[in-house]
Amino acid sequence: MADPAVFEQERDRLWGIAYRITGSVADADDALQDTWLRWEPLADDEARTPHAYLTTVVSRICYDRLTSARARREAYVGTWLPEPLVTEVGPEDRVTLDESVGTAMLFVLERLTPAERTAFILHDVFSVPFTDIAEVVGRSADSVRQLASRGRRRVRAEAPRRSVDRRESRRAVDAFLKAVMAGDFDALLEVLDPDAVLRSDGGGKVIAARLPVIGAEKVATFMNRVLRNFDPERMRLVARDVNGAPGALLYDVVTGPVAVYAFTVGESRIRTIDGVLNPDKLGHVRAEGRPEDDAYRLTAAPGPS
Repeated sequence: MADPAVFEQERDRLWGIAYRITGSVADADDALQDTWLRWEPLADDEARTPHAYLTTVVSRICYDRLTSARARREAYVGTWLPEPLVTEVGPEDRVTLDESVGTAMLFVLERLTPAERTAFILHDVFSVPFTDIAEVVGRSADSVRQLASRGRRRVRAEAPRRSVDRRESRRAVDAFLKAVMAGDFDALLEVLDPDAVLRSDGGGKVIAARLPVIGAEKVATFMNRVLRNFDPERMRLVARDVNGAPGALLYDVVTGPVAVYAFTVGESRIRTIDGVLNPDKLGHVRAEGRPEDDAYRLTAAPGPS
């Protein structure tokens, strides 16, 4: 039987590969479980390079899942966004952000073909050799090199430019949260980039914008309209890290998570807002409030509509 300790040493990296390829927490969890089921019965010396073996197995599982999911996502109601990773707020002295797991980056990766996405993630993010990636996607090493190159060009062209300074991002996000919950329209315009873009993923299950909302005034107006539907006595908006960057969790103190918001910040202004409202994508998100949470509440009527 293969050594369980070896698998545990690789667990976090394997899950990171799976999530970046699939964009789904549930699929990443399932892929990790399937990888373990293939690893456990191996003889001790069957996988001479466990690191490479496990990487290939989890990548192939995720590549197959992504390929089969493509048709479903093309028929998805409204904008498809990845399932959010919501964690406690990171330390102030961690000043760099991991762009490869950012929501905006995963949104761009969704436009690549499954083979381009897999090749780009494995090579550019995890430094997997092209020969090993070829085994995952069933192509030659030269073909995989071209796939990764095409993916890289598209990412560079379409991924939003953002600050990698956590403190700058946190200040901008906090200013946004305070302004939106206070209904301060002018303050919202101050913190939003003039060309700000808001995307909402309701999956046809809840009310959400079917198309991106573009422009600071339209984004501010849309957010204010959304908040009119909530009971101010029950709604709380708290700071959380979302996919490794400053974000926010909106929750109902009675029913639980309502939305998770991820932000891209550049030059101290909000450039993109990605809101996941589809309840099917929030089942893994914990919404318990904590005494130390500085929870924003609806404190004023929304601004202009």
